[in-house]
Amino acid sequence: MDNLKVRVAGVIKEGNKVLTMRYNYGGVDVFALPGGNLEFGEELKEALKREFFEELQIEIEVGEELLTAEVIRENEQTLHQVYDCRIIKGEPTLNPQETSSLEVCWLDLDKIDEYNLYPNINIYLGKRNLADNYVGVIEQKWF
Repeated sequence: MDNLKVRVAGVIKEGNKVLTMRYNYGGVDVFALPGGNLEFGEELKEALKREFFEELQIEIEVGEELLTAEVIRENEQTLHQVYDCRIIKGEPTLNPQETSSLEVCWLDLDKIDEYNLYPNINIYLGKRNLADNYVGVIEQKWF
């Protein structure tokens, strides 16, 4: 394996909606759960707090781990650690110096299957408790 990355992401729900960031790749909208890659020596939850603050200018509380998933692509493997989070200060506002995202989007969980989500964990977002947090390798569409 040439490259292993660890990416943390946070799920913030308000009512029946989940916070995402919209990107456009090759004319296709992709909605990413906020988060990012770890910096060397950084703890998972601290990395997640940093990413939310840098990209969305909000402070969050990181709760329990929701799931761990893997995406394998060519010579790259990404381990996704996804946590339940909540906003403790601020309103999600893009910081264009830290992200190439086009806008903040609250997606309806009832229609989550209609979106290209990164990581592609659409089927798990509606579940309250996963019997096993490790869901294995997930199929990820690339555009």
